[in-house]
Amino acid sequence: MKKIIFIVLALVLVACGGGGTSSEFDQNVTKWNDAGVSHYRMQVGVSCFCPFADINPITVEVRDGQIVSMVGANGAEVLDTDPAYVTLAQYANVDSLFTWLGDALANADKVEVTYDATYGFPTSIAVDFITEATDDEIWIDISNFEVVE
Repeated sequence: MKKIIFIVLALVLVACGGGGTSSEFDQNVTKWNDAGVSHYRMQVGVSCFCPFADINPITVEVRDGQIVSMVGANGAEVLDTDPAYVTLAQYANVDSLFTWLGDALANADKVEVTYDATYGFPTSIAVDFITEATDDEIWIDISNFEVVE
């Protein structure tokens, strides 16, 4: 009888994650951190029911986790005084994008994401925060990523 209890207890512990693998999100955060990229440039397209659709995609340069520049598709720099800056900034830096994505994965009704095979950053994110609601969806596409030496 003691042997059966021990086996059942061991199976329960394994089922609860004692020894399981980390999630796809965690694996890609680790891949990004392990890559050690500190200076990069990328294009970020944000599609939503937002007032700044006319400047998409934005080209962003990031150095040591800080946004160096954000330039809209219209060629104009998006300054930190622009009302859209705060919203765009959360998607314009891989580290803050991972923070935002982690929150979305924990709280949204539906999240679809693909990751870059080399560096692990998200390349495509589709979030529907409330499936029964209208106008709460957001799509983010990262393209033309390049490491700046």
